[in-house]
Amino acid sequence: MRKLLLPVIALFAVALLVQSCAKSTKVIVSQPVKVQGLFSITGNWSSLGITSRAALELAQEDINKYLAQKDAKFHIEVAISDTKLETETARLLFVDAKDRGVKFVIGPQSSAELATVKPEADAHDVLVVSQSSTAGSLAIAGDNVFRFCPSDKIEGAASGATIFKQGSTGLVTVARDDAGNKGLQASTGAAFTAKGGEVSAIAPYPITSANYASVMASIKAEVARLTTSKGAGKVAIYLASFDEGIELFKLASAEPTLNSIKWYGGDGVVLSTALLTDPVVAEFAIKTGFFAPSFGLPDALKSKWEPLAARIKAKTGIDPDAYALAAYDALWTIAYTLEGTDGSTTDFAKIKTLFVAEANKDTGVTGADALDAAGDRATGTFDYFGIVKDGSTYKWTLVGKSE
Repeated sequence: MRKLLLPVIALFAVALLVQSCAKSTKVIVSQPVKVQGLFSITGNWSSLGITSRAALELAQEDINKYLAQKDAKFHIEVAISDTKLETETARLLFVDAKDRGVKFVIGPQSSAELATVKPEADAHDVLVVSQSSTAGSLAIAGDNVFRFCPSDKIEGAASGATIFKQGSTGLVTVARDDAGNKGLQASTGAAFTAKGGEVSAIAPYPITSANYASVMASIKAEVARLTTSKGAGKVAIYLASFDEGIELFKLASAEPTLNSIKWYGGDGVVLSTALLTDPVVAEFAIKTGFFAPSFGLPDALKSKWEPLAARIKAKTGIDPDAYALAAYDALWTIAYTLEGTDGSTTDFAKIKTLFVAEANKDTGVTGADALDAAGDRATGTFDYFGIVKDGSTYKWTLVGKSE
């Protein structure tokens, strides 16, 4: 009897082993969902582009771990392209991504680039999330463009109020000739005027072949005019630019009437390494108390965004701002959206609806992602950063917050 039972027991054990192995080697088929990042890596405003790229790479890593733990049927596959902050380059890279079947784009970072890709996105059902475009002219309800930062109306209101509160009653505003910076010039000027100040808006300078000496002559003349009526120490300058603004700084540093008054900037230069590498520019920024706003990071979420910021700096050597971290949040919102479709991208109307719903209920590392009727971040405060000298080098440091 025992001899008969032994083979039976052995066969039963083998069957159990085979069944166990089958369970342990179960393969979950995971399909890639492609997401294209469009950032300025080697061109103007590259500090943000480089940190945004790192933010997406880290988000991809974190999201795919999360999806694997849930045995999801899809995973995220990120590709990054360099727009150099050039509108036509951004458009061509967008078309290439669209032709490869990409349905999700994060970026581009400037409003001028975003305006160029918007018609393509709307025509071909591609969902675009810019982490840093602010132009009010792109606040359009129902389109396929979303922005995970506040528009220029919110930033301009904060900047204009802060400048007036610091004692200036006259303000000369200058801007690069693109949608985002002109929007900041207009909204900051409007907010300053609403507080009781007087604004002189210099005509925007062209993106290429700018005659900076001519621009500087106009600034100098308007500063002199306003100083006559407002008094010494009551006139300031607001510059909405990208890295090319350092050319104006270089010229202004040699002008006694311009290097002894307050200067302020828009978000296009905040934390830019370009302002740190030229001692003349850095010293001018320090002497004039120059600072610029970045979309603010909430203190209540410091335990979430501070470790991520450290990971990004470890990859890039650059301190990221909230705009770069917003790119991280954008990819997570896309991932949550795709969970609602099991990774399918065929029903674009459903994807848009789910994306808005996810954004409106999600709190990312940058805070609540809730969107307004135009698909832009509904609320936001701003951190102000200035430049200080640390030994023989220069660095950006937090100098204040908007109210």
